Parts: sequence; C-alpha cells; structure tokens
Amino acid sequence: MKKVTINDIARAANVAKSTVSKVMNDAPTVSPDTKRRVRAIMKQMNYTPSTIATQLARQSSSTIGMLVDLSRRADFLNHFFYTIIGGIESVAGPLHYELTISNIQSSGPDNFMNRLVRGRKVDGLIMEKSILTREQVDELLQLEFPFVSIGRIADTEGVSSVDIDNALGSGMLTDHLVEQGCRKLAFLGGEPADSIFESRSTGFHRSLKAHGLEGTVSCCEGSAAEGYRLTKELLASGYAPDGIITISNYVAFGVLQALQEANFRVPGDICVATFDDYPLAPYTTPPLTCLHLDTFELGIHAASMLMERIDGSVTGVENRLLLPTLIPRASTQRQRLKE
Repeated sequence: MKKVTINDIARAANVAKSTVSKVMNDAPTVSPDTKRRVRAIMKQMNYTPSTIATQLARQSSSTIGMLVDLSRRADFLNHFFYTIIGGIESVAGPLHYELTISNIQSSGPDNFMNRLVRGRKVDGLIMEKSILTREQVDELLQLEFPFVSIGRIADTEGVSSVDIDNALGSGMLTDHLVEQGCRKLAFLGGEPADSIFESRSTGFHRSLKAHGLEGTVSCCEGSAAEGYRLTKELLASGYAPDGIITISNYVAFGVLQALQEANFRVPGDICVATFDDYPLAPYTTPPLTCLHLDTFELGIHAASMLMERIDGSVTGVENRLLLPTLIPRASTQRQRLKE
C-alpha cells in the first residue's frame, strides 16, 4: 500500500503543503475550521507525520546546502562551478539565507544525511545530478526534504531539476553552420558515457537529419591536444569537413592550430564553432562562434526552485530547461566575407 504523504493531504484538503505543516504544529495563523478539516482528512487517510518533516516545519536553519564531491578534482577547476555558486548566492542572500558547501564524501557517503538533513543544519539542498546514489534520492523523497538537482537524474521520478538544453543548443550550432553553407560537418570531443555529450551529439544528429545531411562524431577528452589530434586524423582520413563543432573551447583551440598548420582558411574553407564562451572563444584567431551557456542563470533558477519548495509555495515536480544563446563570430561568418 502506498504511503500517504503530506502532498496527498494537501491535495485532498485543497490547501498548500505549508498549511498542512502549520496545522500539524497548531499554528495560530490557521483558522479553526481549516484545522478541523485538515485533521479530519489526516485521520481519514491514516496519515502519520514524518518526524523529520515535522521537525523541519517547526525550525528553520536559514541555511541551504550545496553538495559537492571533493574526489572529483576537475569540478573545482571548472569556472562554471563558481558561476553557479554565484547565481545561487544571488537568490539566497537577499532572502537572508546562508549558503554552505558540503563535501558528500566527508566521514562516509551517508554522513550528509545525518549531519545536514536529520541534524537540520540546512533547510534544503542543491546538487549536481550525479552526486547522489539512487538510495539517497529515494530517502530524501521519503523524508519530503526539499532538494533540487542541477541536471535531470536519469530513471528517477519525483525530483525537480534545472539544466541547460544542450540538445537544442547543439542543434542551434549545427543549423548556423548549415546556414553558412556547410554540408560536411564533424562534431569533436566528449566521452560516450557522459550525459552532456549524449545530449549534444543527439542535437547534432537531429539537426543534420532535418537538413538531409550526414556528419561524423569523434570522441575525446576536452583538451587542446586532443582537438589537434582528432583534426589531423580527420584530414588524413580523406574526410575533410567544411564545418566543425567542438565540445569545448580547448578542443576548438587545438582544431584551429591543426587547420592553420594544414593551410586551411577559417571560415573560408572550414567553419569552426564551439560550446561555451569561456575562456578562449572571444580571443582566438579568428574569434570563435560559440553557444553561450549562462551558468549564473542556472544557479539562480536552482536556488529559486529550492526556495519555493522550502516555503511551500510550490510542491509539484518541475524540470526546467534553460535556453542557450548563439554568439556568431568570425570563425563561421562566411556570409560576411561575401558582402
């Protein structure tokens, strides 16, 4: 038999989840009639309040947490990690909430559950989609503890998330190259098991199919050396693309080096476009057309969604996708050369 939750009570009583919490704590701001009606429904549905949920309703820490994994060193060398934090803080600060960053690996993988959740050190959590195990996600859902994932957690229902629409963005880059006259396209970079790569390669193939074209995808880690190597291999294989999309600025930098050595003109012979505006796109020769991914805005949305769930104004599951922005530059603008 399915366990009755506070959301079920709120739905049956046609009140907000926060109102049910206030009834459980006999808050004076709720009318006697509403209290009687909600309590009658709780009795009728055999609802037993979660101890954690009741405690959280009674006491706020005025703190939200961001879970990180310090064993993943590359995350902390990534500029986007800090812009996401900036976006979160821009929402939490004005609401008089503190942001604490906690290592999920500290004193064992379940310590954050005891220290932050059961210990009521935070009112809600934000984390990247691969941080938690399935068991930890299920436990947070069972406790009705507010949390938001950056990136949608695969094969899991009931978790609110926010992400940038990478598939749409890849299609935008592909469409742009086709508009510039490219007909033989290549996508370079990314690792097959990575969900971001999967989304971007899906968008690439979808756009090519819509235009009646075919292309090639080559995987590699996101470095300049790998971009250089893959481009050399492509040119030597006899498949000389007239348009290249790269997974990152660093791969694009290696591509430009290889094309320059082989005396290919950019964009005259081959157009090059990349994901992200940071850190190199505006400063290469020629400057790179890119897809701007606003990770500061990503942090704003994650924090806003979490605060809505903490204050009870929103209780349903929501999966937001943010739209990226195309920034055309000289590395693809063939039409300008013709003018």
